[in-house]
Order: sequence, then C-alpha cells, then structure tokens
Amino acid sequence: MDNARDDYSKLEEDLIKPITQTGRDFYITVAILLAVISVGVFAWIIQLRDGLGVTGLNRPIYWGFYITNFVFFIGISHAGTLISAILRLANAEWRRAITRSAEVITVLVLFWGVGNIINDLGRPERLLDTIFHGKFQSPLLWDVVSISAYLICSSVYLYLPLIPDIALLRDKFKGTKRGKFYRILAIGWKGTAKQWKILQRMISLMAILIIPIAVSVHTVVSYVFAMTIQPMWHSTIFGPYFVTGAIFSGIAALLIAMVVIRKSCHLQAYLKPVHFNNLGLLLLVMSILWFYFTFTENLTSFYGAEPSHLAVFYAKLTGPYAPYFWSMVFLCFILPMAILSNRKTRTIPGIFIVSCGVIVGMWLERYTIVLPTLINPRLPIERGVYTPSWVELAITAACFAAFILLYILFVKMFPIVSIWEIKEGKELGVEETTARVKSYLPDTVLEKKSGGSGANENDSSSRRENDHE
Repeated sequence: MDNARDDYSKLEEDLIKPITQTGRDFYITVAILLAVISVGVFAWIIQLRDGLGVTGLNRPIYWGFYITNFVFFIGISHAGTLISAILRLANAEWRRAITRSAEVITVLVLFWGVGNIINDLGRPERLLDTIFHGKFQSPLLWDVVSISAYLICSSVYLYLPLIPDIALLRDKFKGTKRGKFYRILAIGWKGTAKQWKILQRMISLMAILIIPIAVSVHTVVSYVFAMTIQPMWHSTIFGPYFVTGAIFSGIAALLIAMVVIRKSCHLQAYLKPVHFNNLGLLLLVMSILWFYFTFTENLTSFYGAEPSHLAVFYAKLTGPYAPYFWSMVFLCFILPMAILSNRKTRTIPGIFIVSCGVIVGMWLERYTIVLPTLINPRLPIERGVYTPSWVELAITAACFAAFILLYILFVKMFPIVSIWEIKEGKELGVEETTARVKSYLPDTVLEKKSGGSGANENDSSSRRENDHE
C-alpha cells in the first residue's frame, strides 16, 4: 500500500514539475516568440491601414498565403479530435499519455485558422457580413457553422478530462492566487463515484460526437474549392482527399509536439518509444493513403485532357510550381516510406525528421492546390503572377509563433500528460486489457476441462517444446 502511494506521489511530482519549475530556456523561447509575434502585429496594422494592396494578392490571385494557412491550420486541428477520440473509444491503453497533448493542438490551432480568414478579408468587420447577411446556399457559411461547432465541441472535449487534474492542482496550490484560479475551473470536483460516472459518460459521448464533426469540418473546407468550376478544384475527390491530408498533418504535428514535450519536460518515462512507434506506423499508413489520393486526382485530370485542367496540371508538374510539388511528394511520401517502413530507422529522431518534413510538405500541398488554379483561370483573361510580400510572410510567421506560445503557456498551466488517466491505467489497465483479450480469444479444450491456469501453462509449455523440436 505504501509502495503504491509512493508510486503515485512520484507520478504526480513528475507530471506537475513542468508547472512548478521554470528554467531559463522557457523565458528565452517566450521572448523569441513574442518578438516574432510583434513583427507580425506590426505588419497586420500596416495591412489594416493601407489595405490588401500591401500583400501580393492581385487579380485573379485573390487567395494566397492566408487561405493556404487557413486550410493548413484547420487540417492540423484533426490531431486531437480524431486521434484522441478514436483511440479512446477503441480502449487503446497506450493512448493515455498522448491524448491531452493532441486535444490541446485542436483547440489552439483553430483560432489561427479562423484568424487567417480575417486576414484575407482585409477588413475584419466584414466577417460580420457572413453572419448577418450570409446565405446558407454558400459553402462559406457552411464553413462558419461547421468550424464554430467544431471549436465549441473540441473545447468541451479538452476541458472534461482536465477537471480531475485541475482539482488536484487546486488542492496543491490551496491558499494561493493560482489555487483560486484552479478552484473556479474545477467546478466543485470532489472525485465521488457519482462524479466519476458522469464524467466518463460525458467523455465517451463527446468522443462519439466529435468524430463526425471533425470529418465534416475539413469536408466543408474542401467544398469551398470543389463547389466552384475552377480547373482541378471542381472534383468529387476533394472531400476525402482533404480529410486524409488533415489527419496526416495532424499526426505529424502531434509527434513533433510529443518529441519537444518529452525532451523539455523530462517525460521520457511517460512518452515512451512505443507511443512514437505506434503513431509512426499510423503516419506511414496515412502517407500511403495520401499518395493514393494525390495520384488519383492528378491522373484523372491528365487522362481527361481538358485544356484548362492540363494548364494547371503542367504548372504543378513541370511548370513554375514544380519545385513545390515535387518537394511535397518527397517530404510526404518518399521520406516517410524510406524511414518509417524500416524498424531500424523508425526511431524517435527518425520519426521527428519525418514529421517535420510532413508538416512542410502538407503546407506545400495546400499551396499547390490554391495557387496554380488561380494563376490559370478558366476565363480568357491575363494569367496572374503571385509573390507574397513581407507583410504576408510576417503575419504567417506570427500565426505559427502565437500557436506555439499558447501551447507552451498551456503546458505551464496544466499537466500535459493526464495524471488521472495514467493512474487509472496503472490500477485498471492491465486487468481490463487482459479481460478484453480473453473475451475475443477462443477457449481451448484444456481450458474447458481444467478451468484453471495450470492447464494453460502446460499447453503453452507443450507448444514451446514442439516448436523447439
């Protein structure tokens, strides 16, 4: 009993240490991120004052970096909802250490996806026109509705599993200003059997609800392109193609976050190689699936041989956007296949390299979807040229920096690894997993006769002897 108590005390100490102890690296990182954000805010003020003329956007290129960022950030948000919800519903025991770090990505990154839409509007107040004067026949209004529902549900899904850990922090920091903050968020949690039962039901309900919402969000994002008649946008494959790419980039973002958290917060005992190996294999599967959709999309455009589509097709494969396209193929398919398909290279450093490559490659994928089509419009008008200005680059960098900063601040406020879920895994995980395995394995004749473990051990021993012979 004392050993178990000491074990749990050590667990709590390890997972709360990133909150209570702050090193010099934290302040240096925050200072750098704030500097990048400051430059981005300065650029945004210039854009508000002078209009979108300070960007590289022009006619007919009315979408550029901002819409690329929007699709990219919304895609990354699938890291938490789909991965966490599916693993939770499947009772995958290895999920316990990674679910929260995934769920945080979902909530925080959505703000910057929406923020890039506001940047693209030029005048932020125009966003209200979509709400007050929008028509539901427009995919743009579908975006507003689906993303709003996604943000609300994702926030609730993040908050519910946080409650027991917030209550633990409330008791630890009792009598301090931080303790008052945690007391408000804990909403009277005492850990009674009734409260645990309600919490588990609510988490399961939100896990079920969040999956179709997450799938619908990036499907609707794809409709913004596919509902037009622009070449290589008007495609029925865009829905599943965008969802696949979203999950793909979301897993990569989660793996990068896990590597950084594991190193900076000294959580090697909780984020183990098995977590990276399992997610690395899932990343490999998604890479293959993503390549299938990419190949199919371009093959049908080439085989159809419609002139407007071929103009976009060759702009990507052999034209001015070929370096971006083939870099995307290398980073999103060739590199993952080379490293993740080999057990010797499927290590934490190898997975980190692949994940960084996938993040860059998936941003390039969005870029090569948006720009080549706009530069080669269907109408017989002059072809466009797009070069992002320093304003767009600064605002884009600020969005990434702001997301990273918010993630760091979350880690300093709440346990990034769920304490109560790790405890639950230690207490019930082995027993529940054993019972679940026994439930779907067939009963042997010896087990039926003996009804005990002795016969099973004899049977196993006999099999080992036969295998040896």
